[in-house]
Amino acid sequence: MLRALLEREIVPDVVIGTSAGALNGAGICYAPNLTGVAQLAAVWEQLRSEQVFPGGRIHRAWNIVRRGTHLFGSEGLEALIHHSTPARLFSDLEVPLRVIATDLDTGEEVVLVRGPLKPALLASTALPGVFPIVHHDGRRLVDGGVVDNVPLSHALAGPVDRVFVLNVSSGANDRVERSPLDVVMTSFTHARSQRFELELRALPPGVEVIVLPRPRDTRDLFDFSGARELMDEAYDLACEELDRREQAEPLSVVKKFKLRRLA
Repeated sequence: MLRALLEREIVPDVVIGTSAGALNGAGICYAPNLTGVAQLAAVWEQLRSEQVFPGGRIHRAWNIVRRGTHLFGSEGLEALIHHSTPARLFSDLEVPLRVIATDLDTGEEVVLVRGPLKPALLASTALPGVFPIVHHDGRRLVDGGVVDNVPLSHALAGPVDRVFVLNVSSGANDRVERSPLDVVMTSFTHARSQRFELELRALPPGVEVIVLPRPRDTRDLFDFSGARELMDEAYDLACEELDRREQAEPLSVVKKFKLRRLA
């Protein structure tokens, strides 16, 4: 999707990202060009599940038995952040980035916009129960998707006429549930989609929201295989949609660009 947009010289003024979308957002905000897209694509194509979820099923089962607060450490996520962008501070980014996380104690939606990038990205990707709670700036933070999976409202917070939504998280009907965690994730998907649908119905006058089509993703939470095929399909779908819209009305002026989660 990013490649299709940048090939058409549609460059974001600001990026808002939740979870893996925040990782991609940091990468594209540091290098908002086709080289940056290619580097992100290489990161996801080379990623393997054992890098992010070490130890396999026995390790997961043991963590459940020992009553810990998470199944995996954050070392894999830290490495993924390191490979996604060389930026260390929000101020290192060429394009402004807004990272969404959730305050575990209050349920408050937290928008991180300054300071070190790493704790913000760790917090936004800390899927509850799967990764450790992130202690940052006096808060206990977890995945932003808990409260705002597609943070459209933040893209509408200033002067704006057009928003692009890159939502590549799996739909509720994409997967067959094979484990208790799959059931939790499917239920989570239903809950997360409700807010986005409500916000789409309440758009202010004069704002166009373009939701790029996504490929169907049947992989489970721990599966990173087939990334290249999914990226290629997403690119083709995005090109078709953008070309169709271009024929109807040129996309010459883009005020804001909205980036969502992958995975």
